[in-house]
Amino acid sequence: MNLPTRDDALELLHRHTKTDSLRRHAYAVEAAMRAYAVKFGEDAERWGLVGLMHDFYYEEEPSPESHPERGAVILAENGYPDDVIYAIKSHAEYLNLPRNAPMDKALFAVDELSGFVVAVTLVRPSKALSDVQVSSVKKKMKDKAFAKGVHREDIVNGAADLGVPLDEHIAFVIDALKPIAAELGLEG
Repeated sequence: MNLPTRDDALELLHRHTKTDSLRRHAYAVEAAMRAYAVKFGEDAERWGLVGLMHDFYYEEEPSPESHPERGAVILAENGYPDDVIYAIKSHAEYLNLPRNAPMDKALFAVDELSGFVVAVTLVRPSKALSDVQVSSVKKKMKDKAFAKGVHREDIVNGAADLGVPLDEHIAFVIDALKPIAAELGLEG
C-alpha cells in the first residue's frame, strides 16, 4: 500500500484541525518522529505521518470513546496503512493497546514531551526554543502547577519504553524541534 503524501496529510489535518495550537502540536510531534526515525534507521516519511496525524481528529471528537477510534476509520478510508493507524491508536492509554513496534513507542514517547517543551519555551523570557535546556525542562517537570495537563509519568515511561535515558530523550526532542522553531512560533 502506498503511503499518503505529506501534502495529502496536511490537507486532512487542516480539514479536521482548525486551531493553530493543535496544528503546531502536530508539526512538533511530526518533527520529533522524523528525527527518531532517522536515528533508528526507519522510514522518516511513515514515522512523520504518524506524528503529524496522531491527533488530527481530536478537536472534533475529544472524548476517549471517539478519539482516536473515529479518526482511525477516517485514516483507513483515506488509504493510511494499518501500522500507521495502529501506532496512532496505541498512543491513547485508554485503548490499552500494546506498543510493540518502535514507531508505536516513539509516538508515545514524543507526544507529551513535545507539548511540554513548547510550553517551557513559551514561558521563557525570550520565547526562543534555542534557549531551552534539558535542565529547564526537568525543573518544570517538577512543578506540578505548570502545564498540569501534561502527564509527567508518560514522559518518563515513554523514554524508558523507547530505551533512551530521559535526559538524552529531552535533549533529542528539543534538537528535533529547533529546525521548525519558526513554524512553531518559538523563534523568540
